[in-house]
Amino acid sequence: MFGITPVGWIHTLGSLPAIPLAGYMFVRHGRIVPRSAPGVAYLVAMLSGAVTAFIVAKQPVSYGFGAVTILLLLAGYGIGYTSIFDRSGRYLETIFLTVTVFLLMLPAATETLRRVPDSHPLVTDPHSPLLVGTQFGLLICLVIGLAVQIIYLRGQAKDAICANQEAAVTK
Repeated sequence: MFGITPVGWIHTLGSLPAIPLAGYMFVRHGRIVPRSAPGVAYLVAMLSGAVTAFIVAKQPVSYGFGAVTILLLLAGYGIGYTSIFDRSGRYLETIFLTVTVFLLMLPAATETLRRVPDSHPLVTDPHSPLLVGTQFGLLICLVIGLAVQIIYLRGQAKDAICANQEAAVTK
């Protein structure tokens, strides 16, 4: 079905849960929260997809996507365990993990358009306006989403500073 091998199905079904998990965390928290149950499930699903990408990849760019995804996941999940970055750590964590969603959605959308419906896919040409438009739309979503997340994090930081100052004044 859809020209996907059994290993390809393992890759697809392993990484598929990351999409609703990311959506849930974006709506609920405004970002991916790595130290939460959905955050851990997201990590497992993303690592499953990124690692198996090396097995199912047919194009060199797929290896790059897999490697960059793994590096960003490790950086995004690891940055919270170090104090080197101080306040910027939360921003870097958010940026790294949001980019992993983009790196999941870009090939997912591309492969879906190139495989569905079965035997008569919506896109056969890699330069199809539908495919290029979809990829560009995902890029725009990434840029806008990151801007909104950064603004949100800045607002949270300012609120925390104000709360600490008010607490100090009342003592």
